Amino acid sequence: MDLEFIVTAEDAGIRIDRYLSDQCSQVSRSYLQKLLKEEAVLVNEKPVKSNYKVGTLDKIQLAIPEAVELEIEAEDMPLDIIYEDKDIILINKPKGMVVHPAAGHYSGTLVNGLMSHCKEDLSGINGVMRPGIVHRIDMDTTGALIVCKNDVAHNSIAEQLKEHSITRKYFAVVHGVLKQDEGTISAPIGRHPVDRKKMSINEKNGREAVTHYRVLERYRQFTYVECQLETGRTHQIRVHLASIGHPLLGDSVYGPAKSPYRLNGQTLHAGILGIIHPRTGEYMEFTAPLPDYFEDLLRKLRTT
Repeated sequence: MDLEFIVTAEDAGIRIDRYLSDQCSQVSRSYLQKLLKEEAVLVNEKPVKSNYKVGTLDKIQLAIPEAVELEIEAEDMPLDIIYEDKDIILINKPKGMVVHPAAGHYSGTLVNGLMSHCKEDLSGINGVMRPGIVHRIDMDTTGALIVCKNDVAHNSIAEQLKEHSITRKYFAVVHGVLKQDEGTISAPIGRHPVDRKKMSINEKNGREAVTHYRVLERYRQFTYVECQLETGRTHQIRVHLASIGHPLLGDSVYGPAKSPYRLNGQTLHAGILGIIHPRTGEYMEFTAPLPDYFEDLLRKLRTT
């Protein structure tokens, strides 16, 4: 697939990998960086590096290779299916499951299970490692995840993600007692300047990130909240809530190293997902019930 862009004055001065990521939301930034290294991206008919800063009226040509036959092994595994039709499938992802194969996780991922369940009916836009995957949630985050069965559906959902028109509500337990009943955190998120495995509030190089939160219940030392994403940056809820002094319970990356409860990662659940169906144009909203561990935790917090 060959794409062409002309840079406007509004976008001048930003890195080309970020520019292309904004323009091609259906393609991961790491994959775009790979294409840049392979000189599949030309600016004014010359290859450039990932750190090239685009200029006004730059002509950018991007050649995305056609999806090749998948080499991922299909694995028969139980999938908690919320909804399925010929265009999309919604999964209630369990804690500890990686969404797509990557270094150290080439089996047991959601994609391996989808390959078995959907056979060849998965979009190929995001390449051989991420068939059907248009967005993802962290390994230790549970809840609703939409997967696309064809490229038309993939492009539709990707555009909705880009326009921030998808409804995404998460449920979380955070350290401390939030005083305000609701609020909005608007702070750009980018790679941590020192620890590249982490994200952080990054005013200089971060991308716009907006999270709305609402208190559901208050406990002696914790708060149960609903968070609605306006944008979808990596670790957005985890970073935003930690930035206001209320990291997620169980999140040892952005919060305390030790938890008073036996938890496997952060208490974060993607509970509600609303989309415009790519074929019918109808708004559809889906709910993923809280996992047992989360319900058990809430019962304990209510009695302590």
